[in-house]
Amino acid sequence: MSLGLQKADAFLEDFTLQALWYVREAGDEVARRFQKAVDSSLRSLCEQPGLGRVRRFNHPKLQGLRSFAVEPPFQRFLIFYREDAVSLQAVRLMDGARDLPRRLVEPPRSGTE
Repeated sequence: MSLGLQKADAFLEDFTLQALWYVREAGDEVARRFQKAVDSSLRSLCEQPGLGRVRRFNHPKLQGLRSFAVEPPFQRFLIFYREDAVSLQAVRLMDGARDLPRRLVEPPRSGTE
């Protein structure tokens, strides 16, 4: 059984900022490939939510988060999510090389790659 998908506002904003960066810096085709890779990765997680890695952060807002890399060639981006019995909640989407404990509690911003 596949879980339902919910995308948090912060996830949607993270995605939009990165996709716009790709449009500006690499063109529409790369931005479309990024969107397809994110969508495909989310579908995989809805089918098998245990694929992602359990994360251990100290901040209370980050408890229970898992992460999963977006499909290649965009695997540097991580989907942060939580799951319950019926749904997968995509919480954030960000570059895995960032200061994750700090950035995950900050609002999305336009300082993308």
